[in-house]
This record gives sequence, structure tokens and C-alpha cells, in this order.
Amino acid sequence: MPKKLYFMLPDVAHCKQLIIELKNIGLAEHDIHVVARDDIPLEGLHQASVLQKTELAHGLELGAGVGSVAGMLGGLLVVVFPPAGVILGGGAVVLATTLAGASFCTIVSALVARDIPNQELVAFQSHITSGQILLILDIPTKRVNEVAQVIKNTHSDAKIEVSNPAL
Repeated sequence: MPKKLYFMLPDVAHCKQLIIELKNIGLAEHDIHVVARDDIPLEGLHQASVLQKTELAHGLELGAGVGSVAGMLGGLLVVVFPPAGVILGGGAVVLATTLAGASFCTIVSALVARDIPNQELVAFQSHITSGQILLILDIPTKRVNEVAQVIKNTHSDAKIEVSNPAL
């Protein structure tokens, strides 16, 4: 399972220098994400997407799960207690309501979750607001120590936070 490493850098120049070193040890650019204040130019850096900066991924998962269960239960209720005078085919109705529930709830939860900041980034918000750069690395578990050592060699005062992203 991949890990996420989070740490702050003082400015864009330090960030670019460290990214070069990380690429030299084999990290791919798509595994390196940068978050900064809106007025800080990040040309040439891979900025974090909405998936990294918000709870959108979690919202999509939750919406699909809850919607599937709700749709399936609704379909089962319609099949077990059909409306007066209506004959329904059980499996098709349950499948259709399950898919409809999953689709509807996924869309609704995505619309809500895209505006909720990623809870793992909240701790860094004051540093980002003050002008520092947050670097997020998605790396395999077996490379955490190696990458942490490269970071410590370049920025000995760096405080590295590790998390297990939900997949």
C-alpha cells in the first residue's frame, strides 16, 4: 500500500531543488504534488489536484457505498411489497434501483465533498498561508526511509508526516 509523505519547504527554489533530487532517485513526477498560496507562482511544478486538496475521493467512495445499499433496500422493498396491481420482475428491479441509488448518491456526495478541504492538509494550512510550500509525495511503503533520508539530507529541519491514503 502506498504512503503519503507531507512536509513544508520555505520557498519555491528549495522545492524545485528537492524535486530534482527526488527525481534522481527514481520518483515519478506524477507522484510529487505541490500546494502553495494562490499568489505564489509554481511554474514547472506538478500542483496538487482537487483529489489531493479536497475530500472528493472519500465522498465518491462513501456516496457509492451508501447509495448502493439504499438503492438495493429500496428495490427489495418494492419487490416484496409491490404497489397494488403491479407485477415486478425481482432481480431486474433490485439491480436497477441499486445502480440508480449508487449513481445518485455518488453525484450528490461528490458535489458536497469537493468543497470540503482534505483533513490531512488542515494542519499545514497556516504554513501555506504564510508563504511556505507543501510537498506531497505518493510513494511505495518500502521507499519511505530512502526518500525521508534524501529529504533530511537536503533539509535537515524538515518535519515529515506520513499517512496511509485510503484506496
